[in-house]
Amino acid sequence: MEERKINCSLPGHSKNEAILFCQGCRQFMCNKCEKVYSEICKEHIKYKLDNNKKDIFIGLCLEKNHLEELKYFCKNHNQLCCGLCLTKLKDDENGQHSNCEVSFLKDIEEEKRNNLKENLKNLEEMSKNLKEKIDELKNILEKIDKNKENLKFRRYLRI
Repeated sequence: MEERKINCSLPGHSKNEAILFCQGCRQFMCNKCEKVYSEICKEHIKYKLDNNKKDIFIGLCLEKNHLEELKYFCKNHNQLCCGLCLTKLKDDENGQHSNCEVSFLKDIEEEKRNNLKENLKNLEEMSKNLKEKIDELKNILEKIDKNKENLKFRRYLRI
């Protein structure tokens, strides 16, 4: 998703850039709305928006005018998307992923969880094998040291 300006959710301020997102209300607010909104919704979790807007995961699609819950994952673009992103009706705002291979997030989550479990299992097995190999190498080094000492002793006896 390209970097773009996020605007205030309130219709009268929709041209103003948002500086705050309220997770409880799922609303973006401009600096004009922030003070009043923060007083009204004191208990809600709010995120300050700055240059790192992409780093804040709010669970909502940030495509223009979507603000729908992210429920899908586009495998073609490696991107989260909402129902409007998948719509077959293509226009400037919808249908960006209508021809893509898409999965439900819960299915991707299960797939990733299984992959992670398999990877952990493989790492544990590799770790066990490495420990065994290290022990074998230590034994070999001990034997080499003993043989080296025996050779030194034998040379000493010959002299």
